[in-house]
Amino acid sequence: MKLALEEARKAAGVGEVPVGAVLVMEDLLVSGHNRVIMDADPTAHAEVVVIREAARLTGNYRLPRSRMYVTIEPCIMCVGAIIQARVETLIYGARDLRYGAVESMLEGFSLDVNHKPEIRAGVMEDEARSLMKVFFQARRNGEVPKWS
Repeated sequence: MKLALEEARKAAGVGEVPVGAVLVMEDLLVSGHNRVIMDADPTAHAEVVVIREAARLTGNYRLPRSRMYVTIEPCIMCVGAIIQARVETLIYGARDLRYGAVESMLEGFSLDVNHKPEIRAGVMEDEARSLMKVFFQARRNGEVPKWS
């Protein structure tokens, strides 16, 4: 999760919403962050970025026995990508009460899907929440936050 938080800080440093993700699968480790603005791509969320790279590196659209670490609860699009990629375990930091779809979709509802990842929430939650808070406060003031 520390590496995902580093990625979130990189995102914030270039004006992206500070969300970072890391995917671990056997000997593979892929990290990334939101690139929506940089890539002019509304689907370039951190989770999708690392899934795409891991799939490219493995030559497989399925990522069995993989773990994904994300700083913030994934949105509905990212939850769909996580399910489609067959990510085995999803670990995330802070809940996203506005756009988060994990707790409401994967835990709260009975989805009829072939695959449901194991979920661990609240890992380094305070750090993840703080990044978002500092970022959006700075953005409201017309600034880009700086992290050391």
